[in-house]
Amino acid sequence: MLRNIPSILSPNLLHALRAMGHGDEIVIGDANFPAESIGPTCIRLDGISASDVLRAVLTVMPLDTFVDEPALTMQVVGDPESIPEAVADFQTIIDATADNPAKIATLERFAFYERAAKAYAVIQTGESRLYSNIILKKGVIAP
Repeated sequence: MLRNIPSILSPNLLHALRAMGHGDEIVIGDANFPAESIGPTCIRLDGISASDVLRAVLTVMPLDTFVDEPALTMQVVGDPESIPEAVADFQTIIDATADNPAKIATLERFAFYERAAKAYAVIQTGESRLYSNIILKKGVIAP
């Protein structure tokens, strides 16, 4: 155990977050997300909600301040202006937890998958709410 580190951050996830560099991206995916097959390393956190994982990740990882959209979610198919419950929750968490709160941007479903395939890693959660997927771009910690 470590102090001041959320206990849901597994050793593999902590390693990935620490190994990532500025501009690298990590995906937090729901239980339906194709995390194992999309390409990047998959870190499983079954049974844990995407919201809890997002909150924990943002306690240790800065969001990028050099881009306009450091947080991206998947648009609802057929209703791209819709804001799913999980995404509204994600925005509340970012506003309260991130060192650089930012408005969440969206990507069309297949564009989201393409972007996720280039991420450093994918965290597979046990989240059952639909559209509970988010891509985060890592920032820097100033000296």
